[in-house]
Amino acid sequence: MRGAWTVQARVIGAGLAGSEAAWQLARRGIKVELLEQKPVCFSPAHKSEGFAELVCSNSLRAAGLENAVGLLKHEMRALSSLIMECADENSVPAGGALAVDRRGFEKSVTERIKAEPNITVITGRVTEIDADIPTVIATGPLTDDELFSDIQKKVGRESLHFFDAAAPIVEFESINMDKAYLASRYGRGTPDYINCPMTREEYDAFYDALITAECAELHDFEKGRVFEGCMPVEVMAARGRETLLFGPLKPVGLTDPHTGKLPHAVVQLRRDNADGTMYNMVGFQTHLKFPEQKRVFSMIPGLENAAFSRYGVMHRNTFIDSPRILDKFYRMKHDKNIWFAGQITGVEGYVESASSGLLCGLNLARVLSGKDPVDFTRDTAIGALSNYISDETVESFQPMNVNFGIMSPLGFKVKPKREKNLKISERALLKIEELKKSFNI
Repeated sequence: MRGAWTVQARVIGAGLAGSEAAWQLARRGIKVELLEQKPVCFSPAHKSEGFAELVCSNSLRAAGLENAVGLLKHEMRALSSLIMECADENSVPAGGALAVDRRGFEKSVTERIKAEPNITVITGRVTEIDADIPTVIATGPLTDDELFSDIQKKVGRESLHFFDAAAPIVEFESINMDKAYLASRYGRGTPDYINCPMTREEYDAFYDALITAECAELHDFEKGRVFEGCMPVEVMAARGRETLLFGPLKPVGLTDPHTGKLPHAVVQLRRDNADGTMYNMVGFQTHLKFPEQKRVFSMIPGLENAAFSRYGVMHRNTFIDSPRILDKFYRMKHDKNIWFAGQITGVEGYVESASSGLLCGLNLARVLSGKDPVDFTRDTAIGALSNYISDETVESFQPMNVNFGIMSPLGFKVKPKREKNLKISERALLKIEELKKSFNI
């Protein structure tokens, strides 16, 4: 403990959302306890001891203001986001997206959190919540069963759940670049993706092998619905032979320089670390058994001798029925001392999770200082997400990525769509600056 230290707030979970929440509280002078179960115990998906571990892709998705997630990143940067600072410092080439060297990113977040004098990290398993201390619950979509049971008692409702899956990672040196080639779709940005082209015959053989491959057995508690945003490739393929050709294997804009022709299908791999020694298979989240992944994915031209640094995995994700439980500040409606952040609230995606932690930390700090929380409104991406998860008119609540559809409309027509999106982004960033000045944040 650092000197005469009295806890003012507690954050449970040092993932993307929890790390961001603790940081926002601390930088506003709040003494924070950050409770993290690693390395004492790990969830089925976590392997690293570091904070803000990226368990799926290393991509934080689109960077431009014509995309809602790109706007969200800009808003978070304007609000001094720890996650965005560390992501920018550890970025790796990814065309028009922001991708990071995952180990470098985790190291940056962990070191900054541990060096912050207003944060005390406490390691160990948490099984219940002390509602007498203002608390942000940021335990993620794989919350420990015992703790989740306590959360269920607090919220008074049964949890919902969906599946999430992580894609395999391949060693670069094992990729046959005589068959694969570097390119970005339509030549946009730099050629950062490795592309493995398929003829119709190669695709048909791969497809037949994929849909007949053996999946790992699900535990009873994992049997249920599949979340569309992170669907296992074999589940997607089972919907029809052509489905993958309009999804992760879409060849449009990826002419093969070896032949000068457009392939029938293309598998893309994206750099996973700064050194470029590892690449993840884009859109290939999977629940196939490991030997089956090796057999089937080695049928992809260029990956016939692939060495897998990590096979794909699939795990249960849990989230609360937020519209019935939380207000637009991610705070419990019936217990103002308890706040939630991250995927457990139903926001979906790395950046979205971190943004909820940012909003939680910022507003809890204000409340503890005797101030009113800031309403970011649906004019901003960060506010649109918080309004979505707290919208009681949403009857069948499901996880949501940030998108322009949940933001306030402009009120006038703009064409084409890209220009309309840019106008919405321009308005949002002006709103952020206005709120910063008005509320001194």
